[in-house]
This record gives sequence, C-alpha cells and structure tokens, in this order.
Amino acid sequence: MSARAQVPNGNNLFARRLGLDTHEELVAITRRDCPVCRSEGFSAHARVRLKNGRRSIIATLFQVESDWLGLHELGLSESAWDRLGVDEGGLVHISHPQPVASLSSVRGRVYGKRLDRAQMHATINDIAAGRYADVHLAMFLSSMAARDPDDDELTDMVQAMVDVGERLEWPREIIVDKHCVGGLPGNRTTPLVVSIVAANGLWMPKTSSRAITSPAGTADTVETMTRVDLDIATLRSVVEQQGGCMAWGGAMRLSPVDDTLIRVERLMDIDAEGQMIASVLSKKVAAGSTHLVLDVPVGETAKVRSQADAERLAARLEQIGRRFGMKVRVLVTDGSQPVGRGIGPALEARDVLAVLANAEDQPRDLRARAVLLAGALLELAGAVEPGQGAGVAEETLASGLARERFEAICRAQGGLREPPIAGETHDMPSAHRGVVTRFDNRRLAQVAKLAGAPGAPAAGVYVHARLGDSVEQGQPLYTIHAESRGELAYAREYAETNGIVVVGGAS
Repeated sequence: MSARAQVPNGNNLFARRLGLDTHEELVAITRRDCPVCRSEGFSAHARVRLKNGRRSIIATLFQVESDWLGLHELGLSESAWDRLGVDEGGLVHISHPQPVASLSSVRGRVYGKRLDRAQMHATINDIAAGRYADVHLAMFLSSMAARDPDDDELTDMVQAMVDVGERLEWPREIIVDKHCVGGLPGNRTTPLVVSIVAANGLWMPKTSSRAITSPAGTADTVETMTRVDLDIATLRSVVEQQGGCMAWGGAMRLSPVDDTLIRVERLMDIDAEGQMIASVLSKKVAAGSTHLVLDVPVGETAKVRSQADAERLAARLEQIGRRFGMKVRVLVTDGSQPVGRGIGPALEARDVLAVLANAEDQPRDLRARAVLLAGALLELAGAVEPGQGAGVAEETLASGLARERFEAICRAQGGLREPPIAGETHDMPSAHRGVVTRFDNRRLAQVAKLAGAPGAPAAGVYVHARLGDSVEQGQPLYTIHAESRGELAYAREYAETNGIVVVGGAS
C-alpha cells in the first residue's frame, strides 16, 4: 500500500486497522523508515505510548521493511485498536512512555524480596493499564512461581486484582459458588452444580475461565451449548430470573488482570499455587460470593499430587477466603483418572447433558462428583440440614428439576444448542489383554490438546476404559476426536509413542 499523500504534524501517524489478532497483547507496527520512528529513536520491540484524545495505551512496536504499510501509517492489532477507540485514518500520537516504576519491585522479587501492599497494588494497576509487555508479565509470574507468596502478600494480590475491575453486589446475604483447582481431565461439574443449587433456591452467579493449560475450561464447554460472553446487566438479569448463570468471567471485567495473567500462563505452561489461589479468590470476591466449595483432586498425574499438598492448599484457600468474609469448604477428591468420558469442550458438554437427562449411558462418576459438590454447597449455605445435601442434590437430578433449570438458564443466556461433532475420529486400542491399572492424566490431556481442543470445540478424547476394567487386545481404550485430518494425525502420533493408559497383567 502506498504512503498517504498527507504528512501529519509532529509525532502523529495515521491509524490503520490490520485485523491482527494478538489476543490481549497491544501491538503497533510502523515502517522501519518511518520519519517519526527515526527522529524519536524507536526500534523494533520498543515500548511506545499511543494517544488518541483522552485514550492512551502502551504498546510493543514492531517494524516492517516492505511498503504494504504507508510511510506515515501506524498499524494496530485488534486489541490495540479497540483500546484506543480510533477511527480508520485517524491521527494517533506516538511517544516514549514514562518508565514503569513497579517493574523494579518485580525485579526485586525475582531475587527474593517480597512485595509490600503498595508495591503489589502498583504492579497490578500497571498490569491492568497495559503497561507491562508479555516479557514483563512472564517475569512477574515466574517470580510468583519460584517464590510462593506468603499469606499477607497473597491477600494484597487478591485485593489489588479485585480493585482494578468491576465488583458485583447482590440483594441477598448468601451467594454461593464452587471451583475446581483443575488438573483432572473432564471434571466438568459446574453446569450440573449450578443447575442443582439454583433449582433449590440458592443464587449462584457462576463465572468461569477459559482453558489455561487444559483441553477445556468451563467457559469453553458451556459455550458449545449456550452464550457465555454476558455483560454484567445480562448476568444480573439471568441470575435474578433463574437463580444461576454460567458465564465467561473475562467478558465483564471481574478481576480482569487474572485473564491477562492466564493468557501468559498458558503460553508458559505453568500454573503456580500462589497465582492459582489469587486467581480463584479474586474472581469469587469480585462476583460477590459469600459461600464457596472447592474441589481439590489428588492423584499421581493430577495438579495436586499428594494428600499433604492438598491439605496445605486447602488450609491456604480457607485462610485467605476468611480474610474476605467468605465461608470456604474444600473437598479433597480422587484425581487418579479422568472424570466422565469426554475431554474437550463438546465431548464434556455431551457428558453434562447425559447426566441431566438421566441417560442410561451417562458417566456415573461425573454425576456422583456433581452430587457431592452440590450437596456440600447446599449444606454450607444452610439450605439443607448437615448430612442431607447429597440426597437432595441426587433427587434434584433424578426428578428432572436440574435439567429444567439448566435449560431455562441457557435460554435466558441466549438459547440452548447442540454441541458440535468432530468429523475425524480414531480409536486407540489396547496392545494386549489385561486390566487398566493407571491413567496419565497430563498426557491424556495433551492428546486432546494436540487434536485441537479447546480451539476446535469438537476436538478431544472420549475415554472408554476405567481403572480396574478388564480389556481385550485391540479393544479401544479411548477415541481421539478432531476437526481436521492433520490434527488427528498429530494427536495420534503423540498417543502412539506415549504410555497414556497402562494395562497390566492378564485378567
């Protein structure tokens, strides 16, 4: 594209929308021979301040040598374009940003110095304002992973994350919620728990994240059945009508820094304990939750590996939760194998629908876990007497009341639809006759991700075998689902060279 005939005054450039998806990272692009860049000394990967009227952002600058970008044009990624609110061809002022003072505190933390309250709030505020490049976010996350924050530092982090976003208030004293710390494929209990407790008169405004390092987050799964990108007004309306919702938290700025950190965590493939606690509790505090049940699966290849680790994590979650006025109950559960049959958004959604429909082939373990969690939540909130929660939860499913409430919530959120079906599948057979003795949850999740999940909603893995099952040689242990032949081949190659499901001696 040729350069514009006009030459803007000063450090102004003409804005051009590139349609470049950088997710949340703010990116600007100029020509290498751009006069403004030459005069200001801007080079590739510089941090630049961009201003459009009262709106300003700090972006990472990249440069091109071809003439597809005009000499006086500033190309913007979609995230930068939205944050600046500029029109095509509008003038954007480009300048050097002020130094980000909080980065020195983060560098200090890398070397072992804790962040005090003021430093933590300054850091979170700068992240929320987009002043940190991805490399800075990675440095912050690495420091939190390498040196676990103490309770005071963690409390400050949760409060700071809540303060930079929206906060929901409700006309009820009791607002319930549940969360699983993750690491266990297919553990998609949230839609079931929301439906059960809402059908029993509690309010549960459930906001969930998309996948971090897993093949599906709750928001990814629910999105195959209904709309999840609700604004706050819609969320309120759904909860007031139906007693519950299943929304993506990133759409409504509840602890928005958490979504920024999750994006980089996904790239780094890390999920540190301290950051996980801050992520969970900041979202719950922002959503107005008063009573929270947490599922902590423990297993050799789960996120939490031992009973001692689970008890330590449970104690920290309960302790930090109390500091924010929440009643928190942690349930330590079995994490030795996947929950349900499906792993991946659509496959997990089909498991949920089967349980709600009381189908003959429903995954009984998913049902049992949902009943356990919903029952605990009913008891914690005082909706039923101690010891009666699981029975009430089971009856709510068996009677069809949970299914009715689920469908009503989906209709209120935008309608109920059928999850998609993958066009490509391949069975992974047992190499010999024997008994299933072990699942590698992490590698099984990796197969689902290589098949395309969660980006390809129908992709993933459907598990046929369970621990203790007797299998014959050639019997399918699981089936890989993909939306393209290339992704199927990619996942199949990984599966064939890794011991995903271990079959022991002959039965």
